[in-house]
Amino acid sequence: MAIRLVVTITAVAGKGGELAQAYTTRCAEVMKEPGCEQFEVFQSAVNPDRLALLERWSDQAALDAHAKLTATRPPLRPELRAGSGEREDYAYNRVR
Repeated sequence: MAIRLVVTITAVAGKGGELAQAYTTRCAEVMKEPGCEQFEVFQSAVNPDRLALLERWSDQAALDAHAKLTATRPPLRPELRAGSGEREDYAYNRVR
């Protein structure tokens, strides 16, 4: 069963655009990982310092492999982030 993650990220005031741009390369890298179906960052139109990272993984094993790989990567511009973010996990069941 596919796994959907929604990660909310808050940038340091005025740095949302820089943080969104920093995610561009990371998103492209992660999309090449086995089982990654979506890994995209979106910048809020209402609050540009608020980002949403949408992830979709084919199954829990793919997400677990991604987590191990992520632990070996350098942090992504931590000076641009305010806090650690908030993550929500969902089982993906398409209803339409």
